[in-house]
Amino acid sequence: MLRSSFLTVLIAFASLPAGADTHEPSTRTDAPTVVLVHGAFADASSWDNVIARLHKRGVPTVAVDNPLTSLADDVAATRRAIAGAPGPVVLVGHSWGGTVITEAGSDPKVKALVYVAAFAPDVGQTSAQQGEHFPVAPGLQQLQERDGFLSLAADTVATDFAQDLEPGAAQEVYAHQLPLKASALSEPVTMAAWRSRPSWYVASRQDRMLSPELQIATAQRIGAELRSVDASHVSPLSAPGDISDAILEAGGLKPDDASSASSGQ
Repeated sequence: MLRSSFLTVLIAFASLPAGADTHEPSTRTDAPTVVLVHGAFADASSWDNVIARLHKRGVPTVAVDNPLTSLADDVAATRRAIAGAPGPVVLVGHSWGGTVITEAGSDPKVKALVYVAAFAPDVGQTSAQQGEHFPVAPGLQQLQERDGFLSLAADTVATDFAQDLEPGAAQEVYAHQLPLKASALSEPVTMAAWRSRPSWYVASRQDRMLSPELQIATAQRIGAELRSVDASHVSPLSAPGDISDAILEAGGLKPDDASSASSGQ
């Protein structure tokens, strides 16, 4: 068990589960390609509910499968996905994925950034350093470490990571978990794409992994269009309509009327 200083603890915060793949849409020529970047304790499948909604709108979507072994490795995987997109890109990052898109998002194909309960460091700053003056969220105090990699126990996933999912869905989140190399969250970014790209931020008000106060302060610091949702850390799974609406808006497309993302503070 790691010591509970925010710097150390934050080193494992990252994000929900996801599984690796590229999803071909029912082509819409006026839509940018949405590139989705998962966080720690996840694989690309964590974006499945969002992808399903975007596909209904004909929006081409790619879910990156990050190795979670270093910032450089995750950025390289994301840059490959951007390079493969046929046109403009809306780059979306959840949790630790926010740090990844901050570094990778300066690519000229990237037209907008969407942060989902995510980090957004400045140049020379690490993910861990962002939280130094904010409360340590309960889930961060329950991180497990083995051989330099961080993970979450099943009960932590159920109570602090994905507490607004049904038990069966939370078990799926745990089953898809990938560990995060602890040292990755101590790697500083060398570029801050949010300084040159329009940004959106969706904060999770019931987040027990990354404090909501930190999320809102981050959104305000980077000048993002702020929304908030009454959801856990895994809002792409529990509130996919809100996340999809923010992505559609960032891409210059009209959000679904059925979804209701609330404006943030």
